[in-house]
Amino acid sequence: MKKIFLSIIILFTASCKDEVSRKNNTQEIILKHGHVIVPESNPVFKKIKTAVVTSQEHSDGILSAGTIQAIPNHYAEIASPFSGRITKSFIQLGQNVSAGSPLFEILSSDYFSVQKDYTDALNEVQLAEKNYKRQQDLVRHGVGIQKELDEAETDFKNKKTALSNASAALKVYNSKGGGLGKPLIVRAPINGEIISNTIVNGQYLKSDADPVIIIAELSRVWISGDVKEKDIRFVNTGDHVSVKVSAYPDTNITGKVYHINEMVDENTRSIKVLIECDNPGRKLKPGMYATVNFSTAPEKTIMIPVTALMQSDGSQYVWVKTGKNQFTKRMVATGETDQKTTRIISGLKTGEIIITEGGIYLPDAR
Repeated sequence: MKKIFLSIIILFTASCKDEVSRKNNTQEIILKHGHVIVPESNPVFKKIKTAVVTSQEHSDGILSAGTIQAIPNHYAEIASPFSGRITKSFIQLGQNVSAGSPLFEILSSDYFSVQKDYTDALNEVQLAEKNYKRQQDLVRHGVGIQKELDEAETDFKNKKTALSNASAALKVYNSKGGGLGKPLIVRAPINGEIISNTIVNGQYLKSDADPVIIIAELSRVWISGDVKEKDIRFVNTGDHVSVKVSAYPDTNITGKVYHINEMVDENTRSIKVLIECDNPGRKLKPGMYATVNFSTAPEKTIMIPVTALMQSDGSQYVWVKTGKNQFTKRMVATGETDQKTTRIISGLKTGEIIITEGGIYLPDAR
């Protein structure tokens, strides 16, 4: 009787073990030929969320660090053209001036020499002209010699050329050849604001001294930025860009691509791009750093949630649904990533189904 009872217990225990084994087998994740099969009874199945891959309009943003600078034609550094002593200043720091406005006057013996050359050339032209007219009159009345007339004409032409050169020398210094011995008045070459002024009355300046005045017209400025060689195809002259500076983080500044350099910097593999933008309130100061955002034209592209992207040995992959409860690892190439989505360059097609959440729980299937 005991033997019969023991046999029943053994048979019942074996039956229970078989039942537990069958239940465990139905819950196990199966790895088969590079695929992962997740039974619905497995706890991981409830953690998996999927979505259909779709394409959407997307615009990449290209960021570049830039430096604000004055537009060259709107910027002038004024140095003394001659060695001499400053006798008078007409301006002060922050003052707005117009082209041709007097800045300072300087007494210089070198400038006196230029003035004298002009005065001498003017006198010689007047004498040569009188002689030429006299020879014309003599020949006209039959008492002159043609050779002397020709020589007088040649001399007159030469003297006019010398006067023209002397006059040009004075015009370089914005002078019209005033009275001999008068100081040189240095004038503003452009409209703008005096942003630097180191003039001191009575100081002596050498002709090779550093600039003493800087004038800038800063209602518009340039921002010089660098765009990577691989991204330059997205940037075109005339494109609108957004600009941010740390000094005014809440201010939206817009600009326009003014010029794209033709040369590539071999060290950085980047190309210099100039952006021109308005500068209301003169907030943008030359030398400031700026962040430039070049917006590219929208195009159809695949974007997936960042939670769908897996990492392995420096590579990126997603889980693609390839059958009922069956998933396969697919390597992908990615582009721009923000806080929520990642752009897929290659590896996925629209219409495919991928795991968007829970992929981390799947075992590696190789």
